[in-house]
Amino acid sequence: MCFDLDSAPPIPPIAGAAVESKSLTLRAADGNSFRAFHAWPAETTGKAVVILPDVRGLHHYYEELAIRFAEIGVEALAIDYFGRTAGLGDRGDGFDYGPHVAQTTWAGLSVDIAGAATYLRSEGHGVRSLFTTGFCMGGRNAFLSATLGLGMAGVVGFYGFPGGPGRNDSPAPIDVVTLMECPVLGIFGGADAAIPVATIQQFREALTSAGLDNEIVVEPDAPHSFFDRKQAEFQRQSDDAWARVQHFVEAHGAG
Repeated sequence: MCFDLDSAPPIPPIAGAAVESKSLTLRAADGNSFRAFHAWPAETTGKAVVILPDVRGLHHYYEELAIRFAEIGVEALAIDYFGRTAGLGDRGDGFDYGPHVAQTTWAGLSVDIAGAATYLRSEGHGVRSLFTTGFCMGGRNAFLSATLGLGMAGVVGFYGFPGGPGRNDSPAPIDVVTLMECPVLGIFGGADAAIPVATIQQFREALTSAGLDNEIVVEPDAPHSFFDRKQAEFQRQSDDAWARVQHFVEAHGAG
């Protein structure tokens, strides 16, 4: 297992931040209904992010992460992947996500991501700059969301597999860089046995060759899913990664 079930985002809450949140059900263009969690600041900055989870789907970790984004002024919507196969009910830590991950398709994920983008832009909160961020499977999905024609301001992938086959039929991001339409921030672990540094470098070179603004970061000595873990030994890398995310959103978001 590459994460701790009771882990929380490695980001300290901002005391006194005026944030609201709610759980909801969204409907994609193909008729699929899926769970989501929405968090937003009392005063909008015009920036919003769709959070794409790892294989757990809409785990509480990602609800907390949405709140951390809202605390820094970025409206956030974390979505679930498994409405088509697992329904809309709450699922505990014992949820067997494997069979459901295998039944996802890139076509289905694409319309769900598009549905999330439509929701944020139609909420009347003044969203001018929309980002995606994702983790592991969601990191790959975040990279690929840059190809969906959604007018993204930027995409952020944490240890998303940039090459090779995915857990479903999703293309390899490195193979579709010419279809990407926005800046890319990729955050990887230098001690990630699953994603070789050579593959990360190939992804960086492919993005640059395609003329895409990109920042590809390799956090020293960090394993796969270091941002999802609760061990304090990776706090330095997590702090750096979170700072880079904030800078990326600030740099590429409309003022």
